[in-house]
Amino acid sequence: MKSQPSAPHHAPAPSSRWRRWWRFFLIFAMGASLLVTLGLAITLGVYSHLARQYDLSKLGEMPERTVVLDAQGEMLGRMHGENRIVVPLSQVSPFFVKALLAREDSRFYKHGGIDYVGVARATVRNFKERRVVQGASTITMQLARNSYPDLNDRSFHRKMLEMMLARRIERYWSKEQILEHYVNRIFFGTNLYGIQRASQVYFGKHASQLNLSEAAVIAGIIRSPVRFSPFRNFDGALKERDDVLKRMVATKVITAEEELAARYEDIALHAQPAFQSQGGYALDAVRRDLDRILEDHEIEDGGLIVYTTLSQELQTLAESSVATRLESVEKLPGYKHVTKTAFDSTWNGTQEVSSTPYLQGALTVLDNETGGILALVGGRDYRQSKYNRAIQGQRQIGSTVKPFVYATAIASGFLPGTYIDDAPIQPGEIELADPNWSPQNSDGKFTGQQTLMTGLVQSRNTMTIRVGNYAGLDRVIHLLGDAGIGNHAERTPQIFIGNLGGTPRDLTSAFSVFPNDGIRRRPFLIDKITDKAGNIFYSTSMLESEVVSPGVAHLMRRILGQVMDRGTAASVRSEHKFKDPAGGKTGTTNDYKDAWFAGYTDRVTCAVWVGLDKPQTIVEQGYGSRLAIPIWADVVKKAVDLGYIPAGPRVEPELAAVQLCHLSSQLASPSCHASGTSYEEKLPYDLIPQGYCTAHQGVIAGPPPGYDRPRVKASGLFNRIRGWFQ
Repeated sequence: MKSQPSAPHHAPAPSSRWRRWWRFFLIFAMGASLLVTLGLAITLGVYSHLARQYDLSKLGEMPERTVVLDAQGEMLGRMHGENRIVVPLSQVSPFFVKALLAREDSRFYKHGGIDYVGVARATVRNFKERRVVQGASTITMQLARNSYPDLNDRSFHRKMLEMMLARRIERYWSKEQILEHYVNRIFFGTNLYGIQRASQVYFGKHASQLNLSEAAVIAGIIRSPVRFSPFRNFDGALKERDDVLKRMVATKVITAEEELAARYEDIALHAQPAFQSQGGYALDAVRRDLDRILEDHEIEDGGLIVYTTLSQELQTLAESSVATRLESVEKLPGYKHVTKTAFDSTWNGTQEVSSTPYLQGALTVLDNETGGILALVGGRDYRQSKYNRAIQGQRQIGSTVKPFVYATAIASGFLPGTYIDDAPIQPGEIELADPNWSPQNSDGKFTGQQTLMTGLVQSRNTMTIRVGNYAGLDRVIHLLGDAGIGNHAERTPQIFIGNLGGTPRDLTSAFSVFPNDGIRRRPFLIDKITDKAGNIFYSTSMLESEVVSPGVAHLMRRILGQVMDRGTAASVRSEHKFKDPAGGKTGTTNDYKDAWFAGYTDRVTCAVWVGLDKPQTIVEQGYGSRLAIPIWADVVKKAVDLGYIPAGPRVEPELAAVQLCHLSSQLASPSCHASGTSYEEKLPYDLIPQGYCTAHQGVIAGPPPGYDRPRVKASGLFNRIRGWFQ
């Protein structure tokens, strides 16, 4: 039997192999898609989680400059924080909003934070160009990137986080709110943030006033603020403007006719400084105080409102008076220094100098009732020199120290009618003095016995030294310290005639004790600080201390009033026609290197200094009465005109008329009347002597009650006292 032949073996059909490969590809593709989808889901989940860690409620909180106001609420200037002024979207020109959207995000109102159409379009174009020529960031994504510092790199991680944040932002804020945050936060070059400051600095106008051409210029700056700043690259800025206008036509937000008109419109730049030094020295003093009050992060964040005690009107007048009066001094015969006009002609407009060669002046005006500083001038030109002479300039104060020497003596028992000898200082006479020290009076004369009042009214050096020696050096130094000056003074009797340093602010505060019935109130510039919502987080409390008794202050006002009526400051009345009740004291240092006047009314106190940064003779006969008083009169008359006057008449201490002895400062005895040394005086009750004079009964009177004798040899003390009273 024959075997059957086996069936032939057939190879698989091509279609069958293709189906197997297709099934394999589908399985692989489905697996890959699943993996990609899973990976994408995980990625989106991770970045969505990371995006949720950002506090979107703070998106609208952006650093802006701190606003400084005067006492009447007028703006003095801005400082600290970023150079930004936040404005609502309603106060931004519609032209700018349209230009911004056309340039940066034309589909802004159609997407939810990520513009997928824009992403696709950018991808295709970048692929064709084989380089990145177009981005796909929406305004919302840019806002996210500019709002959080950690999103400032160019990594894939940053881009993903930025996109997820943009989606969250769109759900949290409305489109208008997103736009408002964006236009206020964006950087516009030259230290400018926000549309308001960009509009002010580039075009000198409010953001609401921008026309179409100007709006397109600013919108064109955004992508490269350095390259396209019209200050740096005007032609480049115009090219960007034209591109923005074309985009606006393409997106149908303006017509071709409007585009043509805007393109041919003249661009008038108003080059304002990005940071203005409004307020000059006064604002500088505010800044210094703020640096002591605020924490570092509060300074950096800015956005605060600082209410100062300054009066802008008085500040402006004070600055003008210093400039005008010192210019007049530079024209005096014998003035040999560089004038400010000559210096200005060689100044390059930007360079600061540590020490100016021309004449300088400084002053401070204080409200006696509070201690608040009403005006502060630290020099003639803040642009040329930031050195604030009103608060930093420690210069010898000359004879303006004398009222404090006399106040110490009166507190020790001396009285205005006490006789003091105006005679040459004798070797060994003054405690702690060099034996050869013998200062002269400014007129080179000696007038013999004069009343204590005359010694101060006529500013007699020899009398003042003797008065200080009687009162005691330590007591004088202590009173000066309580008044706020001379804290680092050398312990020498030269202090009695002004050999110690002080600033106009310190001297103003010290002199205010006389109109304040002996009370010194701490000087301050900052009344309170609030945030933009009006919440107060700092307020200055009034601090005060008694320097002298009300009775001593009363007698000092009486004497210092005479200084102004008939003494070294009489030109205030005669030449400058100042009629209000006031008192004060001139000061002039050796060789006319410093000229001072410190004086007060019942409401304000002002100290003025005139001199050169490097001490040298200003001009011959350059007394304080000649150089400083004119400025003081201008400023204080303006303060009175502005209403800085007492609310009512001064309440003086109760006085009693008593008979006194010129020699002993005690109650006059019959012997005093007989010898002609008695006189009548009205004194506060606390200053009426408790004993009768014994000097005319064969006994030499010692110092007034309460006086601690200087530590000198006993054999010479009474001889010196006898010599003074002869």
